[in-house]
Amino acid sequence: MSQNNPIQLSLPVYLPDDETFESYYPASGNDELIKALCAAAEGHKQQSLYVWGPEKSGRTHLLHAACAHANELERSNFYVPLSIHASISPALLEHLEQLDLVCIDDVDAIAGHPLWEEALFDLYNRVAELGRCALIVSGRNAPVDAGFSLPDLVSRMQWGLSYQLNPMADDEKLAALQRRAAMRGLQLPEETGKFLLTRLARDLRTLFDVLDKLDKASMVHQRKLTIPFVKEILRL
Repeated sequence: MSQNNPIQLSLPVYLPDDETFESYYPASGNDELIKALCAAAEGHKQQSLYVWGPEKSGRTHLLHAACAHANELERSNFYVPLSIHASISPALLEHLEQLDLVCIDDVDAIAGHPLWEEALFDLYNRVAELGRCALIVSGRNAPVDAGFSLPDLVSRMQWGLSYQLNPMADDEKLAALQRRAAMRGLQLPEETGKFLLTRLARDLRTLFDVLDKLDKASMVHQRKLTIPFVKEILRL
């Protein structure tokens, strides 16, 4: 989605309101990454960053958060997940170097697609030449392991900082769930949170989606998030 963007583009992508740095609970060892993303969004460091980690590891949340932070500062920004590359054109990447912040998600999706790889390579070069834009790219694997056919693109991706997202321990996931609940005015008891962790897929996207469902059910039924209520709503 384009935000505060002088380049008029239309994409079927929308930034969720609740995916910010404030709602992100960093796993141990990810603090430096958060600082680097904040700096990029604020324009303190004009450089490229590459963030990698498995699907549902929080990469997308962090890119959304960087754009949200740039929005707060009225800095022009753009986010696109290349998982939708089949429905858009590589021409989408033209002129993005004129913006303050560009976040490109799911870059692995274009590996092996020459036109897309060349378009991204050209964007890296223009960003470096103009020196205005902060470029944040994310993928499931490090650049050398992502399957790109264009060696020069891999080289460009390694120019800037590279961060691997550390996985969250169960106690960190519980703390993240409780923080998310608190931001919604909910109280998630520890025993209920642990129950969710043992009965559901443990990636945060699934857990947050379930919490959203429980939040709505709690308001409708005027019930607290007890284990019996959770079992009833989720049919566990």
